[in-house]
Amino acid sequence: MQKNNKQPETPAVFETGQSLRAFVQAQRKQGKKIALVPTMGALHNGHLSLVRQGIEKADCVIASIFVNPAQFGANEDLDAYPRPWESDFEKLEKAGVHSIFRPSVKEIYPDGFATMISVKHVSEPLEGAHRPGHFDGVATIVAKLFWLCQPDIALFGEKDWQQLQIIRRMVTDLNIPVEILGAPIIRDEKGLALSSRNAYLSQKEYGIACQLNKILFSMAQQIKQGHALPEVRKEGRKALEKAGFDKIDYLEILDEITLEAAQNGSLRIFAAVKIGKTRLIDNVPVLY
Repeated sequence: MQKNNKQPETPAVFETGQSLRAFVQAQRKQGKKIALVPTMGALHNGHLSLVRQGIEKADCVIASIFVNPAQFGANEDLDAYPRPWESDFEKLEKAGVHSIFRPSVKEIYPDGFATMISVKHVSEPLEGAHRPGHFDGVATIVAKLFWLCQPDIALFGEKDWQQLQIIRRMVTDLNIPVEILGAPIIRDEKGLALSSRNAYLSQKEYGIACQLNKILFSMAQQIKQGHALPEVRKEGRKALEKAGFDKIDYLEILDEITLEAAQNGSLRIFAAVKIGKTRLIDNVPVLY
């Protein structure tokens, strides 16, 4: 395959599955390898790092922007979720994407829509326990994007580690011919994992939020030094409470692939916390 590194001046924007499929078919006829970067918009450097990785791995990079109502709960921030289309377009254009898929809700979920995909086991702890139905919505939209785009590879950030494992499980179980690539968490200068929801934080809340990654990395170091997992978790909760987080949805040390209770596999620490109305998630590996 001869790689074409020339970047388009302006990415093509498609709003229907039919127009996207026509574009993809044209790229296929030219022998191009296709990468997909699914997003909900409100883009930051974490998203753009996925685009850059896609450009390195493929000839044609498609970014999707769709705020997926199926993955929001009744009391979550669907209506308030930021939708800065002009800014997002400019960022994707500068990053070098070749096309953007920006469907309407009705395009994705037409009248009478009645099919959802559910991935068992790995979806049940952590976010699954606190956001019922969330991962059904994630799996369904990702499967639809795979069908519409038919990419060779798809890229997802490791900040949503559980989501990444669910998508890998779904692709394996359903024999979907897409290679799933994870990309490292992108953090700001204070170590806070980049998230569209960080924009909700006040200056004071931001100062508290920056303690999250420090506490998780400290826990990982304690485990590496041989401290017992229950004690590390207990002390971690105390540290989060002392730092000023209003609520701890969970703080767990689990097998990073199965997300089951830690046995002898690779471990990862997962946390979800709230500061005011803002909910943040993060995770760090335990590196021996």
